[in-house]
Amino acid sequence: MNLFIRNLPSIVTIGSFALAALTPLSASAGEQGSIVRGAKLYDKWFAVTKAETPTETHSAWPASNEKKGNATWRCKSCHGWDYKGADGAYGSGSYKTGIKGVNGMAGADLASIVAVMKDDTHKLSGLMEDADFQDLAMFVSKGQVDMSTLIDYDTKTVKAGNAAAGQDHFETMCVQCHGANGDLPKDMKKTLGKQLGNPQEVMHKILNGQPAEQMPALRTMDRQVVVDLMAHIATLPTEK
Repeated sequence: MNLFIRNLPSIVTIGSFALAALTPLSASAGEQGSIVRGAKLYDKWFAVTKAETPTETHSAWPASNEKKGNATWRCKSCHGWDYKGADGAYGSGSYKTGIKGVNGMAGADLASIVAVMKDDTHKLSGLMEDADFQDLAMFVSKGQVDMSTLIDYDTKTVKAGNAAAGQDHFETMCVQCHGANGDLPKDMKKTLGKQLGNPQEVMHKILNGQPAEQMPALRTMDRQVVVDLMAHIATLPTEK
């Protein structure tokens, strides 16, 4: 959600963390599961918690952006799949809002992050359980990845990806659900190849899985596996 908001009456910050670099604390053993769940909450918290889908537009959503309804309640809609907000991929395009990312909160105290989520700007108090807030805060503090080191934002391609190695990964881990051409399941609106038009989203989901689905999260694997997978997906059909 809007941990930092531009073009609103005030800017939400927590101490010196507003200027902090993207240097999340190293996750301890046993914390990766919490981080992955938090990342799914960041994607679409109401799908993970099975809460009622919001219908009204969030009060903090900028009037300059025409999107409305439940999309405005998703953390990723404000702060981007790359967590950089206006300074990242969402600096332009249909989700341009001028809102800062959550990258400034990397390494922040969990309680401080939860307090921001529950404040009068974000209005999440009472909409999730304590465990949900803790997992989401864990992701923000310890789970962010600097995607600019892995993705060329101009060409929307991964850096140093090996498509052949990625094919091996895909055909042993992904093909059972997505099919050889990346066009499954049937209710998936766009093929995986087409979805690479938004590589930051694809990387987030490969690392953390899909909310309310049985998609495995590959966060604990070497980042090169993820990059190689994406290089292979780039070779798949873009149409069903």
